Amino acid sequence: MTDDGDALRAEVHRTIHALVDSGREAGVQVAAYRHGRLIVDETAGTADTATGRPLTADTPIFSVSTGKGLTSSVVHVLAEAGRLDYDLRVADVWPEFARHGKHTVTLRHALTHTAGVPDLPADVTPADFTDWDRMCALVADAVPRWAPGERIAYHAWTYGWLVGEVVRRATGRTVSTVLAEDIAAPLGVTGELFLGVPDADLPRLATLEDNGLADLMTFASAHLPHFDAVAPPAVRPDATIGSRPDVLRADVPAVGTLTARAAARLYAALIGDVDGVRLISADRLRQVGAVAVRGVEWVFGQETAFGLGYAVDDDGSFGTSGSGGSLAYAYPELGLSVAATRNRLGANDGDPMEGLRTLIRDTVRAAR
Repeated sequence: MTDDGDALRAEVHRTIHALVDSGREAGVQVAAYRHGRLIVDETAGTADTATGRPLTADTPIFSVSTGKGLTSSVVHVLAEAGRLDYDLRVADVWPEFARHGKHTVTLRHALTHTAGVPDLPADVTPADFTDWDRMCALVADAVPRWAPGERIAYHAWTYGWLVGEVVRRATGRTVSTVLAEDIAAPLGVTGELFLGVPDADLPRLATLEDNGLADLMTFASAHLPHFDAVAPPAVRPDATIGSRPDVLRADVPAVGTLTARAAARLYAALIGDVDGVRLISADRLRQVGAVAVRGVEWVFGQETAFGLGYAVDDDGSFGTSGSGGSLAYAYPELGLSVAATRNRLGANDGDPMEGLRTLIRDTVRAAR
């Protein structure tokens, strides 16, 4: 940008405070980095409307599938260190996964949602999610829907155990441990990026509210024939499951709990240097952010493009979004990363978090 960004910060500040003051939002966080420098860090509203506890920039918020970007980033940091290879066959480190003809599934298939195992049993419960070994056993014993790479199907929950167990088997560390030690600590955001949330941090989290997300899940169940296969009724990704302490404590690496500031900092360190920390090389960045697969996705029936663990958008960005309103994206050509999250999980509300992303992107692009 050609100026110091004061106008952009003021516009983001005005926008999110208007959202809160109108009652549309409870609490909102928005952050952006440009060429490794924090250019937006705005917060408004409350972390808990019942008590009036204010939302601050370091208050983590359960951000649903935006957490997949944390898990994907763990893989790339390990690949950069030579600990993982995208073409590693999952069964080579996790032999049980080879059942039912899944021996040719690779980590690349998992990252691109083409592994063919998006389903969960219809009777799976949140309590099951707290048992890592049980969930990995279910994924290992799954009968694939089709051959790996044959089609794209959003692995809404299974993504986390599939990728996370590969990390654990290959390194001997849980995905949460790698995130904490190899990403959060070097970036100085310990306490702001979580898959499994430590007990001591649970009281710091924002309290979630539902603002139409549950109704959207019910609608999707009734109108999308494969929705319940990937998100069975007891484990829909909404404010209910995101408010359970037992689930929040567990490693469920398809979802995450984070601050917008920390997520924007992570993506900034994927695309460049942040205070001396760069998570992956320029060569790896080109692989990570490029379209790896494109086609009509099986669950939602929409044209979709994935890179290695992230959605890839036509505006030149890659990243992840979460149901109810959260996101974290990087724009390599702009040197920009943007993240936004909120604790009142909405649907059919015009997606104000996406509007904030667009505002920041367009302002930075115009100022080049």
